[in-house]
Amino acid sequence: MELLNKKEYAIPIFILFVFFMFYKPVICFLILGLLTTIIGIKYWIFIVDIQKNGIESIGKILFYESDEDGYKTPTIEFKTKNGIQINKKPYYYSSTDLSKIKTYKNKINESVSVLYDKKNPKKFVLENERNFNYFSLILITLAGIVFLTAGILSLLEIIIIDF
Repeated sequence: MELLNKKEYAIPIFILFVFFMFYKPVICFLILGLLTTIIGIKYWIFIVDIQKNGIESIGKILFYESDEDGYKTPTIEFKTKNGIQINKKPYYYSSTDLSKIKTYKNKINESVSVLYDKKNPKKFVLENERNFNYFSLILITLAGIVFLTAGILSLLEIIIIDF
């Protein structure tokens, strides 16, 4: 999601999206599909790499923070092998609708296994979330591919998407 957090990328993408929304809306499918696919693949590569080359450590959950939609993400504290203390949210964490209503009070101060990137220890994931991370990334990437395919097929006039 770093791509969309940088203004030098986010503003031009937003302007293009708004322009094509009025000029040729099917291009919005391509933009949305391309962004979603790129983000899914980027995080997929990170997860695969960290599973192979990541360094394992034991951390503890300090607290859960809700975003504007109510999804909760844990803040984890752990030490690297070099003794660097990290207090941060995981680099990739996927919440479900169930996290909106759960309190997670029983999870506070619970020990968790983390895998961190040896080059940048602030990039880490929770080891026990591995399967759910893969599942969520498959869904994100497939959604992006569906939007890309619909956009391409519509541009080639194989299907007609009416707005």
